[in-house]
Amino acid sequence: MDLTPKQLARMMDLSAVRTDVELDEIRQLAETCQRHGCICAFALPCYTPDLVRLLADSPEVGVGGVVGFPSGAHSTATKVAEARELLEQGVAELDMVMNVGMLRSGREELVERDIRAVVEAAQPIPVKVILEVHYLTDGQIVRASQLAARAGAAFVKTATGWAQTGATLANVRLIKSAVGNAAQVKAAGGIRDYSTVVQMIQAGVTRFGVGLASAQKILDECAAANAKLENDS
Repeated sequence: MDLTPKQLARMMDLSAVRTDVELDEIRQLAETCQRHGCICAFALPCYTPDLVRLLADSPEVGVGGVVGFPSGAHSTATKVAEARELLEQGVAELDMVMNVGMLRSGREELVERDIRAVVEAAQPIPVKVILEVHYLTDGQIVRASQLAARAGAAFVKTATGWAQTGATLANVRLIKSAVGNAAQVKAAGGIRDYSTVVQMIQAGVTRFGVGLASAQKILDECAAANAKLENDS
């Protein structure tokens, strides 16, 4: 695939959203995003003001905020309040976790209403809805994707990175088949090499959520693939 590291960086959100993240890692996150020109940086809400400050001189790198993270089981009112607070702090995008338990319980109307409330509170910035596919059957992944798109999600996203599994080719294809062009697909959770990125782009993924530790490796592999193409041509 003819994709430069700069182009790939514009498809990558970098994140530091583990429980044990310290401020030094948030600084490293901001520096890495600035160096590569990544499209967005995500931290847990307590660090959002720090990330906004650190990236103030880099308008090409957006700051993302997480809503209902990581369980998705917050009340809708709490999710809406989180979204509004993050908007006030200056985020450019929101990633919200769907209420996984309610979907598994068959309470689809509640799930859709929950998503729509955050989408409406976030306007005009885009909302990505995290399905946490590890806990869902194929049928539930399809149905959740359809509900998210119908509720106005800009992206349907595979995972938070906190569950045991995340993005696979099989489930990104399921999501893409379910949403068509109604929403974009973001792959996150277990994206650790460039070959996986290429396969997922071919499957319809337009955004990747990558942990800070994997980002440099993926971009280096992309650069090496580009160099090989140039040498072979």
